[in-house]
This record gives sequence, C-alpha cells and structure tokens, in this order.
Amino acid sequence: MPHAALDRYDLKILGVLQREGRIPNNELADRVGLTPSPCLRRVRALEEAGVIRRYVGLVEPGAVGLPISVFVHISLTSQERASLETFETAVRAFPEVMECYLMTGVADYLVRVVVPDLDAYERFLLDRLTRVPGVTNIRSSFALKQVIYKTELPLGD
Repeated sequence: MPHAALDRYDLKILGVLQREGRIPNNELADRVGLTPSPCLRRVRALEEAGVIRRYVGLVEPGAVGLPISVFVHISLTSQERASLETFETAVRAFPEVMECYLMTGVADYLVRVVVPDLDAYERFLLDRLTRVPGVTNIRSSFALKQVIYKTELPLGD
C-alpha cells in the first residue's frame, strides 16, 4: 500500500497501534472515529499490505540480563554483491545482533549488538564477527546511556 493510499483514518489507526498494540478493536474504532467493522477492515488491509509488519512486546534489556549495547562499525574487503550477501547472511544468524544497516561513509555496516557483559562481547567479537569472511575492520562504541529510544514513527497529526 503506497503512502498516498493511506488516508487520515489509516494514519490515526497506525498512530494508536504504535503506542498500544493490544488495544481492542472497539476502543481503537472509538479513538479514530470509526465504527468497529470498518476499523477492523482497515487494520486487516494494513496488515495484508505489509504496512503493519507484526505486533510485539518491547522488553527492557537490563531486566533480562542484556544491559550492554554496542554499536559496531564494520568494513569489508569488498563491496561486491556476493561479499555483502555473505556478511548479511552471517549476521542474521547471530542472536546478539539487534539491528544491521548497510551504510555509506567510512564503514560498510553499522550493527547494534546486545550482550550481558564485556566478556560476552569479546566472545562475540572473536568467535563470531571476526570469522565472517571479508570482514577487514571492526570499530566498537559502547553506549553509556540510552537517551532516546522510539519505536513509534512520526506519522504527523
């Protein structure tokens, strides 16, 4: 569903669902100014179109023993498609990797990793990341404090 196909009701629905993914349809319909049946049809259409990818519960990392976030800049020996695909396939298999972005600039990838402690990061680095074919440079930055973390996209009014 292209952005132009989203009307004000769709955007309202998305706004509410981003904040309250478990809201009952009746309440959602009231909040966005629709009756329940058309509201549910719209939600299902947004799901089928891939606008709503999935519903999740956000877990506090420290509460489950994963208080360390590391941002890792990774450079590869080559930026050919096969090298990029090899790297991307490898990092998808690492449960510690929470996000991975192909970048422009000084590094080829930016990866966010969560670990319980520095020893675990060292093991991740030595046993996993440095063994990925084509990895030539790794620079790690440790997050001292999370200042902002959002999952809600700014959809406007």
